[in-house]
Amino acid sequence: MDHSDLPSVFANWFAGRGWQLRPHQAAMLAAAEDGQPTLLVAPTGAGKTLSGFLPSLIDLNDPDQDWRDQLHTLYISPLKALAVDIARNLEQPISEMGLDISLETRTGDTPAHKRKRQKQRPPNFLLTTPEQLALLLASREAESLFASLQTVILDELHALVTSKRGELLSLGLARLRKLAPQMRPIGLSATVSDPLELAHWLVPHEAGEAQEEPQILRLIGGTSPDISVLNSTERIPWAGHSARYALPDLYELIKQHKTSLLFVNTRSQAEFLFQNLWSINEETLPIALHHGSLDVSQRRKVEAAMSAGALRAVVCTSTLDLGIDWGDVDLVLNIGAPKGASRLAQRIGRANHRLDEPSKAILVPSNCFEILECRAALDANYIGDQDTPPIRKGGLDVLAQHILGRACSGPFDPVDFHAEVSSSYPYRHLSWELFEQAIDFVATGGYAMRVYEQFAKLKPMRDKQSGKTLWRLSHPKRAQQYRLNIGTIVEEAMIKIRLTSWKGGSGEPRRLGRGGRVLGEVEEGFVSSLSPGDSFLFAGQVLRFESLQENSAVVTRTQHREPKIPAYNGGKFPLSTYLAARVRAMLADPDSWQRLPDQVRDWLALQKEHSIIPAADQMLIETFPRADKFYLTLYAFEGRLALQTLGMLLTRRLERAGARPLGFVASDYALMIWGLRDFARLEKDLGWSFEQLFDEDMLGDDLESWLAESAMLKRTFRNCAVISGMIERRHPGLEKSGRQITISSDLIYNVLRDHDPDHLLLKATWDDAAAGLLDIARLSAMLARIKGRIIHASLDRPSPMAIPVLLEIGKEPIYGAAEDEMLLETARTLMAGADDDDGLCP
Repeated sequence: MDHSDLPSVFANWFAGRGWQLRPHQAAMLAAAEDGQPTLLVAPTGAGKTLSGFLPSLIDLNDPDQDWRDQLHTLYISPLKALAVDIARNLEQPISEMGLDISLETRTGDTPAHKRKRQKQRPPNFLLTTPEQLALLLASREAESLFASLQTVILDELHALVTSKRGELLSLGLARLRKLAPQMRPIGLSATVSDPLELAHWLVPHEAGEAQEEPQILRLIGGTSPDISVLNSTERIPWAGHSARYALPDLYELIKQHKTSLLFVNTRSQAEFLFQNLWSINEETLPIALHHGSLDVSQRRKVEAAMSAGALRAVVCTSTLDLGIDWGDVDLVLNIGAPKGASRLAQRIGRANHRLDEPSKAILVPSNCFEILECRAALDANYIGDQDTPPIRKGGLDVLAQHILGRACSGPFDPVDFHAEVSSSYPYRHLSWELFEQAIDFVATGGYAMRVYEQFAKLKPMRDKQSGKTLWRLSHPKRAQQYRLNIGTIVEEAMIKIRLTSWKGGSGEPRRLGRGGRVLGEVEEGFVSSLSPGDSFLFAGQVLRFESLQENSAVVTRTQHREPKIPAYNGGKFPLSTYLAARVRAMLADPDSWQRLPDQVRDWLALQKEHSIIPAADQMLIETFPRADKFYLTLYAFEGRLALQTLGMLLTRRLERAGARPLGFVASDYALMIWGLRDFARLEKDLGWSFEQLFDEDMLGDDLESWLAESAMLKRTFRNCAVISGMIERRHPGLEKSGRQITISSDLIYNVLRDHDPDHLLLKATWDDAAAGLLDIARLSAMLARIKGRIIHASLDRPSPMAIPVLLEIGKEPIYGAAEDEMLLETARTLMAGADDDDGLCP
């Protein structure tokens, strides 16, 4: 099929623009004719959006059909800004062809009167977000609103399905299939590691098996991207994440291109880079900042300026990863390692948002290890490999929210509703027993909470016609509370660091002083990993964590000069499993070192001379003394989350063995533990071999006892309680503070642990912690992988590969000229006595 086979108004429009109907667009039209669920995987700039909408545009232009005030196509985007951008792009062809088609967006910014009218007289195209879809499905008008629905287009599908928003959306899709059996889903994605799994997410399931076979359309080709690693004349640091050495290079690249996007992995890095670029911006180029902590109005101003071509550069985080169409961007700079091949491909696609022009990107590593990762990501992109995360198993807290939403639209039969819920991909294995427990939770709060009326949100009723037991809302006000608390995004709370001291003595019992000076705030996730007695670095002081009281971490000063758990200032994203394997393979293959910068090649050669380069399937452990302590460093390359969990568990195990560990530091690449006994003599002195130390049984009792002491599960429970609706953030006329939510969730958590340990939310909490914060599955796979493959190098001083890890210990972020000088001096001291280090990373 070519454009001449299209209806005349469309054929003329294509011809007027000098376009040809592309094969994947013709295939999408054929799939629509067959009514087949379809996944389109195509690179950025391939016209995915037009491909998704074209069948609907043609169908709506049929003169024999009257689509006035009827919803035909629903478009769902992960971002409000993307929905608005797509609407603007669609309005142009609709206007130019003179089509009688109505199109509107529906987001949290849509006025209330317009949202009300949309439910009564909907547009033909409605562009919205997963949360707005959930609200529409929970309305009394849902059945009539969606009765005419023909197509659902799910854009950037890969970004939706790996989060709780994707779980909520999958349940919404199952509900749409019930309300509109004729509905056909279309998934659009640019980066997919497993297209078949993603396509199966679109179709209904029964007893865990897909009931339809989706069609997968893959567009192979397009112009290959132009990607390179920055070739700087400056010396690359041993450690750190600022990439400050590259600032002059970055500024020159910005001057040489029309518009540049500079991606970083954290908001603090974005602030640092933005400020430092302006400090050298002698030509006062318009450089802007975009990240999630900025006010929404400020972000919209930046996006508008980008669309207008008024900016030369934008420093941004993952907020701009997804597909807003900015064709004027001609360079992407990725500061730091990309952490994943698919994330890199997504970011590269922001440059030259057109299929026939190459995207240009430059990777800017922050340290020596990141050079290896950047090269691995470059190789993966060259061969087209992807590493998007697997689709999540459906969360029980999300299910509870959906159950309440279903009751808001009217009474439901639990048997029919279970079949509907388990038809969605993430919940395809949901048992009837667990589903019943979820309904009981929404109806009563669970066994330990059923005496409290505020948790009773559903009640049973007898259907007069069928005699079946149905569930309905316990009170109409529950619907309003549901609408106020919809969604699965729980903002990261900040915890105050409150300094106090011990009181008492001279016969009086010691107690912590009340109150205390607030030193500042840290992210809740960091505090949740601490156990009482752990020390950490903050505001230039080494502090001892004593307890978590309400919304404050109570700390005291300690005499320890080095913190047990230094604050991590690296990337937000952990190194993907796929890239980790490629880095290990590159490290083990000296022939591949020829593609690395001279200073990195010399660094690895010195490592080979002074220690060992492990094979790809081995894990190297180095032990060495330094000053008055002993160090153990393992090079696992398994990502920060897994190695932080391993560090917590190993230090507990070493403490039990009598090895007297003092602390650890974890990165994406390595874990270092230090203590007062020689780790090289573990087996001889204490009877512990390294094989025993890294036995998989540490994921049993050691893990449970650590979690029982830490605040991690309590904080994860808080999020699950908010998402499930057990704790409501908003009530009519008021909103709970983070402190109030924390107090409520802590009280409930303690009650459930003591009196109802099998409670639904405790199960949801453990599932979340294991999959996210702890990365248990990856750690378990690592322990299995290294069994019988551990090699040990007993050294008399730090190896070249150990130096970057040593430099992370107790390092407060020093963002300025002193940082690189401090690292350089420390590295020279550590390597004293080694060969001339002129070729090393500084």
